[in-house]
Amino acid sequence: MTFRKFIRALVKYFFQGLLYIAPISITLYVIYIGFVYIDGLLDEYIVEVLGFNIPGLGILVILVSIALTGFVLSSIIFRPLWGALERLMVRAPLVKIIYTSVKDLMEAFVGQKKKFTEPVLVKISKTTDLQKIGFITNRDLEILGLGEEKVAVYFPHSYAFSGNLFVAPVENITPIKAPPAEVMKFIVSAGITKI
Repeated sequence: MTFRKFIRALVKYFFQGLLYIAPISITLYVIYIGFVYIDGLLDEYIVEVLGFNIPGLGILVILVSIALTGFVLSSIIFRPLWGALERLMVRAPLVKIIYTSVKDLMEAFVGQKKKFTEPVLVKISKTTDLQKIGFITNRDLEILGLGEEKVAVYFPHSYAFSGNLFVAPVENITPIKAPPAEVMKFIVSAGITKI
């Protein structure tokens, strides 16, 4: 291996590593800063009022606040107000893309409209028996100008919270008769977990 090839490989792997590390690191850093900031605000207030410090109170306040927000916004009184705010967000051009993408992704995992409910095997090519495990996320691809002969299949990555979306011919898809949660666990664990 020449020195130039070594440097190219090193740069390539550096950027590959950066692609994996940066999103996780930034997310964890933002969460950490949020907790430290809220903890600091509450510590100052509690020390003034009570005269002593309660470490970790910020985390508890965030968890309770999120649960309380879910409770309040799902109540009959606040549901119409939230609906009006949501309609405004969906009309704003840039906000719409971000908001709807994040909302759809969250609903796919924890909402009432869970999307990862159809685990499938997808034959990668007609010349080999190689198959990938994924989840059908959308059967109607009219928005892409595709008919019913193709579906959207999401392939989660192993040991990561990411994946790829492919459009696959229906004839290459075989349903998996196993609970979706177990199939997801099987994929994310790189096949180590038993279904």
